[in-house]
Amino acid sequence: MQYDVVIVGGSFAGLAAALYLGRARRSVCVLDTRQPRNRFAAASHGFFAQDGSDPGMLLATMRQQISAYPTVTFIDEAAVEVSGQSGGFEVALSGGSTVPGARLLLAFGISDLLPDIPGIAERWGQSVLHCPYCHGYEVSGRRLGVLNLSPSSLQQALLVSDWGPTTFYANGANLDGLSVDQLLRRGIEIEADPVAALVGEPGALTAIRFADGRSHPMEALFISPRNRLNSDLAGQIGCDIQDGPLGKIITVDDLNRTTVQGVFAAGDITRVAQNISFACADGVMAAMACHRSLILEG
Repeated sequence: MQYDVVIVGGSFAGLAAALYLGRARRSVCVLDTRQPRNRFAAASHGFFAQDGSDPGMLLATMRQQISAYPTVTFIDEAAVEVSGQSGGFEVALSGGSTVPGARLLLAFGISDLLPDIPGIAERWGQSVLHCPYCHGYEVSGRRLGVLNLSPSSLQQALLVSDWGPTTFYANGANLDGLSVDQLLRRGIEIEADPVAALVGEPGALTAIRFADGRSHPMEALFISPRNRLNSDLAGQIGCDIQDGPLGKIITVDDLNRTTVQGVFAAGDITRVAQNISFACADGVMAAMACHRSLILEG
C-alpha cells in the first residue's frame, strides 16, 4: 500500500507529527532507528508538564499512545535512499524493502560531534552539557565551565554565568580584546591553556587538566559541539540545505515545507534553537501543513 505520509524519524518531532496525522485518520508510516539525540540524558527539563522526566520514557509513552491509532504503522529500520516526487515517493530501507508515500516528512535528527578530549564522551549528558536552559538549574551555584569550541562558545559562556561562577576555557585560542572585556564584565574567569582531559568519577566531573599538567576544579562543563545531519535523504531528494553556526540545516518555510514539493521537515534538522518543545511544535506544524497539502494539492 502507499501511505499518505512517510515520516523518517521517530523522536519528538516525528512522533508529534504522527500523532496529528493519525488523528486526521491519514495512513502514516514512521521509520525509526530508536537512537534519539537526547538518549544520553537521564532527565529532560523545561518541557511543559513533564519537567524532570526521563526522555526515553516520554518517547515510549508517546509511541504507545500513537500506536492506538489504527492508521499509524511503525517500522524500526533506517531509511537509506529516497526517490520520486510529490504524490509518489519511494523510501528504501536498510533491510532491502521500500515504503511508498504520497508525502515525505523528514525528522531524522542530528548527532553531536564531540571534541576528541579524554573524559568528554563518557560524561556527555551528565556533567558535560550543552544547553543551560535544559540543565543549568540542576548545576546552579556550582563551579561551571565553558569550553571554547566555536564562535558560539563565547555567547554560551556569557549565558552560563547566570547560573553560577563560570570559567571560560579558551583551549589555546587567542581571544580578542572585545571578547576578553565581555567575559570579564560578566565576572567570568579565563583560562587560556589547552585542555588535556576531564577528571572525576564515572559520569561526574571534579576537575579539568591542562596540557601543562595543571588542574582546575570544575563540576559541570558546557560545550557547543558541531553536529551533523543523521541522514543524507534531504540532499538526495534535492532539498535546499544551508550552513548553520554548528552544522547543516534543512531550509523550511513557516509551515515547515522544504524547497521540494511534497517534502516537509521538522525538529533539530531545521533550526538553530533546539529542544523538545521546539521539536514537538515543529512536528505539529509540519503535520498540519502536510495534511492540508494532501487535500488541497491532491
